[in-house]
Amino acid sequence: MLSGSRQHVSSGTLKNAYDRRALLIGGLQGAVGVLLAGRVAWISLAQNEKYTLASESNRVNLTLISPRRGAILDRNGAPLAANRADFRVDLIPDRLVNVDRTLTELGRLLKLSDVRIKDLKDKLEKARGFQPVEVAAGLDWDSFAAISVRLPDLPGVLAQRSFSRWYPTGPSVGHLIGYVGAASAEDYEKERNPLLVTPGFKIGKDGLEKRFETTLRGTPGGRRVEVTASGKVVRDLETREDVPGQPLHLTINAPLQDYAARRLGVESGSVVVMDCLTGDVLAMASMPSYDPNSFSDGIGRIEWKMLSEDDHVPLRNKVLRGLYPPGSTVKPGVAMSFLEAGLDPEASVVCSGGLRVGNRVFGCWNRRGHGVVNMAKAIYQSCDVYFYHFAQQIGMDPIAGMMRRLGLGQKFDLPVVGQSYGTVPDPAWKQRKYGKPWAVFDTVNATIGQGYMLSNPLQQAVMAARIASGRMLQPRLLLNKEEPDAPSMGFSQEHLDYVHKAMSDVVNGPGTAGRARLPIPDVLLAGKTGTAQVVGLHLSDGKSGPWKYRDHGHFIAYAPFDKPRYACAVVVEHGGGSAAAYPIARDVITFLYDPAKAMEVLLGMEKGWGGTPVERLNARYRAYESRYGTSAPQPAEDNPVASADARAEAAGSRPLPEQTEAAAPRSEDAGVPAPPASTATAPAASPAGGTNP
Repeated sequence: MLSGSRQHVSSGTLKNAYDRRALLIGGLQGAVGVLLAGRVAWISLAQNEKYTLASESNRVNLTLISPRRGAILDRNGAPLAANRADFRVDLIPDRLVNVDRTLTELGRLLKLSDVRIKDLKDKLEKARGFQPVEVAAGLDWDSFAAISVRLPDLPGVLAQRSFSRWYPTGPSVGHLIGYVGAASAEDYEKERNPLLVTPGFKIGKDGLEKRFETTLRGTPGGRRVEVTASGKVVRDLETREDVPGQPLHLTINAPLQDYAARRLGVESGSVVVMDCLTGDVLAMASMPSYDPNSFSDGIGRIEWKMLSEDDHVPLRNKVLRGLYPPGSTVKPGVAMSFLEAGLDPEASVVCSGGLRVGNRVFGCWNRRGHGVVNMAKAIYQSCDVYFYHFAQQIGMDPIAGMMRRLGLGQKFDLPVVGQSYGTVPDPAWKQRKYGKPWAVFDTVNATIGQGYMLSNPLQQAVMAARIASGRMLQPRLLLNKEEPDAPSMGFSQEHLDYVHKAMSDVVNGPGTAGRARLPIPDVLLAGKTGTAQVVGLHLSDGKSGPWKYRDHGHFIAYAPFDKPRYACAVVVEHGGGSAAAYPIARDVITFLYDPAKAMEVLLGMEKGWGGTPVERLNARYRAYESRYGTSAPQPAEDNPVASADARAEAAGSRPLPEQTEAAAPRSEDAGVPAPPASTATAPAASPAGGTNP
């Protein structure tokens, strides 16, 4: 045999090799088959639910239906905030293909201004993902239909019928009710709820809308529809209706609230009215204000510029956040402290226009003097010298204690976002604050409601109600049919009667507010004027010059004098004195007894003011839009009302500068005969800072 010959391979060898390969391949095929069968079984059995849902989601669309917010109602069931059906258009940022083309087309179809389109671009830049951006709400059918038929050519545009929040009296309830708006990205981070990115859904941003968000929100509904692969609706499968939020019943009297806000006119100020039987707050108006109807779709550049530049500070709630020296409105309370300390009300002093204390002369507002003055005359003629003299005898501690009992310096248990509660100073307070002893001029300043003394308008209304009723009334905003248990203040009825008569003489006798007399037969108004210094005499006499240098005007009152039912406080910022405040109180109280007579007066005034608050806001908006257009800056804050409140809180907690001299008392409108009830008052407005005790 040759050594290079090839190995012989028999047919048996080949067959054995083939069988082994066939077995290996068959085994592999069997393993793959088993794996495939297992996978099929896993998908069809174990993951049946998952893929059934995935298949269903391709065939069926599920969308949330925004719940209708609960209505906010006044004491008689009239709506202060309600819902109304409308047509709306929104943008979904993640679905937009060509932003500029889409906005141009929407602008053409909906007749949007250049400013509005610029505002929409700003909002789209800030929006994230599927966070909807409102284009327009309250559309008529023709506009809605024009958008609806073009939806296939406008990806990212959503047109639907929904409910929008509606405030019937607009600016009159801005600071009382607050407003709603689309949830921000920050809101979604706090509460990862898909409802927050549902087009048309709004949350409370300020006021009662924010405070009672969980109560008012309601439960969303849902809609299931069958769709094609392109998203076209084939048929409705199921709809679950939303559950509206719960209504909120307030103590507010809606017509009175609207009247009080409108009666403030072009002034900057506030009106608070309380029920002397229950403590119910019937009106709590702060003006100027914003229109919560326009805030609900976001704040545009023109509106931001218009409101932020207004020196009357329309974004600040002056009832709760405005702090002012209360001026002479404290004098009835100071008189009560004198009486409780044992002072004879007939004890008198001679006012010759001032009082020397040490090496200083503390002036009275009436430089010619009041002559012989007892307690009653000191109240109705608002004589400063009387209070200077006897306050030194009684001391500051009893006076401060009485002010606190009457409500000054208090923070009330109310469902509001925040309060600034001012200062009732005393020797211990000054020692804590400044590390210095109390001085005579501190007592002199405080006893006429100046110096360190600061209060907000709600506290002044509570003070009026407690003096009128002699009961420890607490202000209430939530309606409760049960009569509250308001204990007695512990005042002697003889003392109350004496102070009540003096307060009646302020208006109906030889006092400082003759023009506050009510045009209602057999109903007498009792009150007390107050004029609070803003700057020193070297800058302004308080009645003329730059608006911001004019004195604040105050007036507290109650009616009827002989059987108190309603208490009221009016503050007019920089009104030049109390003469700007008490005609407003007169007309507001008149409205409670004769609405037609009061409305006749108001309508005549509004003609001279340029219309209602809504009409004046709209006219001012048009003027700003015409002047600034798209050059106006973007809003600097997403929630300017909350920011204004925060600034007020910061101002309220900032230490007051130490007082080193007596305040200059301002003149009161003494003895002026009553003009016709239709006489208008002069303009005013702007808050003073303060500190917490």
